[in-house]
This record gives sequence, C-alpha cells and structure tokens, in this order.
Amino acid sequence: MKKLYSWLAVLCACHSLMAQNNITGHFIDQETNLDISEASVLLLELKTQTTTNKEGLFEFKNLKPGSYLLEISASNYTKQVRSISVPQKGMIHFALAPDIAEMNEVIVTAVSKITQLKLSPLIITAIDANELNTSSSTNLIDGLKNIPGINQITTGAAISKPIIRGLGYNRIITLYNGIRQEGGQWGDEHGIEIDAYSIGRIEIVKGPGSLMYGSDGIAGVLNFLPPSAPALGKMETRILSEYQSNNGLFGSSFSMAGHKKSIQWAGQFSHKQASNYKNKYDGKVLNSGFNELNGNVFFGLSKNWGYSHLRLSTFNTQISMPEGERDSLGQFIFTQQNGQETVANSNDLNSYKIGFPYQAINHNRIQSNSFIILKKGSINADIGYQNSHRKEYGDIQNPNDIELYFLLNTLNYNTRYNLPIYKGWESSIGISGMYQTNKNLGEEFLIPEHTISDFGTFLFAQKTFKQLTFASGFRIDRRQINSQNLELDSNESPISQPQMGSETKFEAFTKNYQNMSASLGVSYQLSRKNTLKFNLSQGFRAPNLAELASNGRHEGSFRFEYGNTQLKPEVSRQIDLAFMRRSKHISLDISPFANFVSQYIYSQKLLNASGLDSFPDPNENAPAFQFTQANATLLGGEIYLDIHPHPYDWLHIAQSFSMVNASLPLKADSVKFLPFIPPPRYRLEIKAEIKKLSPYLSHTYIQLAADYFFKQNRILSAYNTETETPAYFLTSASIGTSVQQKGQKSFMDIFINIQNMGDVAFQSHLNRLKYAPQNTLTGRNGLFNMGRNVSVKIVIKL
Repeated sequence: MKKLYSWLAVLCACHSLMAQNNITGHFIDQETNLDISEASVLLLELKTQTTTNKEGLFEFKNLKPGSYLLEISASNYTKQVRSISVPQKGMIHFALAPDIAEMNEVIVTAVSKITQLKLSPLIITAIDANELNTSSSTNLIDGLKNIPGINQITTGAAISKPIIRGLGYNRIITLYNGIRQEGGQWGDEHGIEIDAYSIGRIEIVKGPGSLMYGSDGIAGVLNFLPPSAPALGKMETRILSEYQSNNGLFGSSFSMAGHKKSIQWAGQFSHKQASNYKNKYDGKVLNSGFNELNGNVFFGLSKNWGYSHLRLSTFNTQISMPEGERDSLGQFIFTQQNGQETVANSNDLNSYKIGFPYQAINHNRIQSNSFIILKKGSINADIGYQNSHRKEYGDIQNPNDIELYFLLNTLNYNTRYNLPIYKGWESSIGISGMYQTNKNLGEEFLIPEHTISDFGTFLFAQKTFKQLTFASGFRIDRRQINSQNLELDSNESPISQPQMGSETKFEAFTKNYQNMSASLGVSYQLSRKNTLKFNLSQGFRAPNLAELASNGRHEGSFRFEYGNTQLKPEVSRQIDLAFMRRSKHISLDISPFANFVSQYIYSQKLLNASGLDSFPDPNENAPAFQFTQANATLLGGEIYLDIHPHPYDWLHIAQSFSMVNASLPLKADSVKFLPFIPPPRYRLEIKAEIKKLSPYLSHTYIQLAADYFFKQNRILSAYNTETETPAYFLTSASIGTSVQQKGQKSFMDIFINIQNMGDVAFQSHLNRLKYAPQNTLTGRNGLFNMGRNVSVKIVIKL
C-alpha cells in the first residue's frame, strides 16, 4: 500500500509540473528498489540544496531555463553527478548503488567553470572536511600532508606553507571561496591565515592550468571552500571539540546555519590554543606554542535568477617563534625581562604563555560572490577586500615595541561571462585583478612599502565529443610594482631626505611585467571505468617584493636576505599525463608530469672576501643570502592504488608513491639541485569500515598507516645552504564512528588518531627549524619535528 501511495504522489507531481520550470526527482535503492529518504541534492550553479522526503522525492521550483549540474549524495550510497536541462520533461529517476568503492563522481570549481573531475584535463584532487577529520593536524596545511604530491614547509607546529610538486611560496595561488588569499605568501615563516574549522571542502589543482585567478599559480591552486548552506527549510548547529596530547592543543568551534525560503545564513566562532610541542631528542621545544581566535558570518540570497552571497571573517593568532638557543648542557635558554639569560624550567616548557619572539596576526576579510542567470548566458562576479596586520615582537625588555609591522590591504575582483552553450561548446570570458598596498609601521624594515596592481583577461572553452572532452584557454596578465624609497638616519629611524650619516635602506623602483598563460588538454573516457588525460599548460610569475628588494633578517628564517631588482619573471611550461580507473574494487591514479621553469628564482648564500659566510649583522647568527635565478627542470609524479577486494568490501588497502626531481641542469653539482624539494615518499593505508555496526553506530572504521620518506641527498649543497636528510619511517592509526539514535541520522562523530606511533625523532627535509643552532651536548643540529601525538575530535551535529 505504501508503494501505491508513493507512485500516486509521483504521478501527481509530474502532472502539476507540466507547464513549470521545475526539477523533480525520485530516489530508489538500485538493489532493493526502496525509496531513499534524506538524500541530499545540491544544485551547484545556484549553491542551494534540498533533501528527499520519505517517499524519496525532491523538487526545485521556478528555475530559469538552462543547463544545471546536480550533485547527489546519500549515506551509504555512491555520490552521483547529473547534468540536466530546464525545462525538464517529467520526473528524473535516480537509482543509487551502495557505496562499496570510491567511484564517487567529483565536482570541481577551482577552474574556469564548474565541471566534473573526470571531464577536466587538469590534475585535480578534492577532499572534504570528513577526510580532514580522520587525520590530526595542527593547522590547515598540515591537514593535507597525506595527499600524494602535497608537502609543507614548516616552522614549528603553527606555521605550514604548502608545496605542490616541489614548488611553493608565491608559486601557489591560495583561494578562500574563489578569492585569492593575500597575507604573507612570500615569507618562510608566514602561514595561511584561514580557519581550519571553517572548511567544508578543499580542491587542489596541480600545475599552471587554472586560468581564472591570475598569474603566480605555476605550481597550482588551493581552493578552500566553506561548508554548503543547509537544505531549504533546515537549520543546523555544529559543535566541535578537539584535544591533542603532544602540545596540549585545545580546539573548539561552534557554528549555526539556516536556510529559510530564499535566505541563507551562517555564523561560526572558533578557538585553538597549544603549548610547546615535544619530541624524543629535544623534549619540550621552548616557545613553540600558539593561540588562535577566529570568527565568520555569512548571508546569502538564492533565487531563480541566481544567488548573491556576502561573507565576513576575521582570523587572529599569536604564534611563538622557537629559536633553539641552548646552554652547554643542551637545556633551552631564554632572556628574561631584566636582560638575564635563564634556563627554561618545567613551568616555562609546559606553559601556554606566548613567549618572545612571537608574531601577532589579524587578517580580516569581506567578500561577495554572485551568480546571475541572464536570458543568454550567465555571469559570475566575485569581489573581496582583505586587511592584514602582521606584527612581530622580539624584544622582551621592551615588550610593547613592534619590530616588524606589515599593514597589507588588498582588493581582488573576478568577473566572467559564461556564454550560452553553442553546438556543445561551453565558453567563458572574463577579467580579474588585484590592487594591493603595503605599509611598514614597525621599528625595523624587511621589505619596502609598495603598491601592486594586477589586471588580466582570459578566455576558456570546453566541449565534449562523446567520450572525448576538449578544453582550452588562455589569459594575458599585467603586473605593475611600485616600490618606495626608504632613508634611515643614524638611529635607524625613517627620514624624508638623505643627510649626514644616513643610510638608504631601499631604493625606489617601478617594475612592469606582462606575459601569457595558456592551457590545452583532453580527457578521454576509454570506458565507463577508465579515463585518460593529457594537458599542456604555461604560466608565469612575477618576482615578489621580498625577492626584488628584501634587506634584513626575519625571525624563524635563520638567514639575512638581500633582494635582486634585476630578477626576471618565471615562466613555467608543464606537460601532464594521467590515467584514472574507477571500478567497484579498484581505484587507480597514475599522473606523471614534466615542468620546465625558465628563470627559476631561488636564494643562494653570499660569501665574504675570504670565501666564508658573510654576516651583515654581527649581533645576529644569520648568514647572508641573495636571490638569483636559473632555468630549472622538475620531473616526477604520483601513483595511487586503492584495492577493496570482493567479498571483503569493508576493507581498503591503499598505496601511494610520489616524487619530484628538481634540478638546475646547466649548473655545477654543488648548485645543481633546487632547495627545499621534498624527498620521495611511499604511503600504505589499511582501512576497515563497517557501514552499520549497530543501530546506534554507523560508518565505524579503523585505519593503520605507514609512511616511508626516502633519503634526500639531492640538495643545494653549495655554501652549506642545505644539508642531507636521512630516511625515516612513521606509523599512524585512527579509529572513528558516527553515533545515532535508532532509526535516525547520526548526531555525533568521534575521531581518535595517533600520529608518529613509534615516537620517532626525525627532521623533515622541509622543516626550517632543522637549521636552528646546534645542541652542543649531543652534537645534533637544529630542532626535530613533533613526536607521538594522540588526538581526539568530537563533532556534534544538531
């Protein structure tokens, strides 16, 4: 009888929609033919979603004619993506298969149009917040450490900079919901100022093929996306709590979101605090804690003409900067306010107090994202303003003195017109740009005050010919940099005109850079399970201000750096090839690449007349480096294989291998290799997951993982710029489950994770603290990475 009522409802719905621009659909289980309730249906272009009712039905009303993408997901079922047209004739029927394997179709937005991953020729990885929760991390970039081809340069537990296939810094465009994140990308000791608890999804584009966001992205794009708004008529509350044992990290987040009629809204508050981290060799590492406080609000209007979203956020953190100074007994020492050097005691090492030196960062953002459906085509318009205050305090005897203070204001805009589909061609044309100013308000000056003006225009086109998808595009960018003069008197205070005994810290200059970026590729569906991709791309990056004009030592870098105003732009030409297989019991990705970078910019040590290290400041143990450039070649790739054998569909055995060989082919052996290139890495994961353990526990899993990092001896050895890093082996484990009332949706997720189970003392090759002062008692150089760390995270969903 229930089935009869269901089909009567379907017939009535179809009849009532014959003359309307509505989308209606019906979900059933592919194996049992039973209705699927509480399935989520996301209308991607309008960023609005709904859920199916008890009869498995859903509906979107009063849509404008056109093409749309639906992303369909339901607990225990494989995700689907369906392209539909409005007006739609009749009901759309969806038969969902049990989620045995990772065959899920993935949508990506960090390219010139919303598209399915398998159709894009670019090499893209996408993960969601649930995957981030299964592995503990101390910051947002640390959460990406298990993705093949992704690495991080670290300065302690709070600061991580992303590396994509061996390239980082300003070679990666970091986005927050489609707007460029502008803070301190140029600095080794500058992190990504984005709240890790505010992320719902991350898209990673490898290589320079994404054309929408301007120059600089020759390594790729990281697009951090907030969670989707709740389904129409729903309100959600989320409470997160986290604890990590190694550094006593406490994290918490509270958020509420709702969707009523055409109005969407959300608000979030989060806090994270950590003491000093520890490892087997160093014990507690003095002055490595941090304190973070963040918030954001969101308002959205979703109509049949499109949507308009407004988001405001603030990111605030204080980060201690470990220096690694010790006495002859290997004990950490620090300077007290009275000027005396003191050995750190247990209270100092276990304290949550922020010590000297430290950073204080306040990053505020307001951004608008809009999508408007026109009679012919549509428009995307994104605009954002960011205000970043970066302060550094280094003198405990004068605790209120701000040594470095960068005030960075940035205006970004991206606008594109999506042309109507013509004979299967989907095309977009657009402009994007940035205007940025930097002021120095501190007592010291590392880079000059400056303005940067960017403007670019791009064209993109894509068409699918049965199994073959062709995508191509190009853009032209122009950047102008105006750097201001700075004259200092004998007391190192700014003056307007040169005088007796004064020093020119920075000379004024203007630079103009212009070049073209382009991408040409195909994605070929060999079969329903197999996809082959090929892509050629070119990108360029203008030198940043630090590379052009830096003059000083920055805390945490352990070096004194000079800029070079003669630097030319980097130009990257990359070849990508990929093979993807998605079947019920095998997921396979093979993605080799070759990247040829003209005029690659790097820093090399400066020697004095005696051929020894040069120390510009005799009071600082910081050797001098200067930026230079040469042609570079990067070769490598990633292999990922996940086997879930039948009939043990609950078991996953995943293996991955990634490597990059980065060299300066025309240089001598001692300067042949690029600095800070990650070593080859092999990872093995064994995961057992039971979809329904009991009426009260679902999606229960246990996972064991092992990582082997090979020896890195392909280093920039000249002038002792880098040292070799021995191989090391790390193990980890995690367990998690979802808790629910009988017959209801889950209301709580629990994640327990152990990183570095063997408490191995190791130094990552990309750990900048590796070059901290030597421990004279043991003879070991620098500081080691974090030891064993047990984390517990609980997410309550109401």
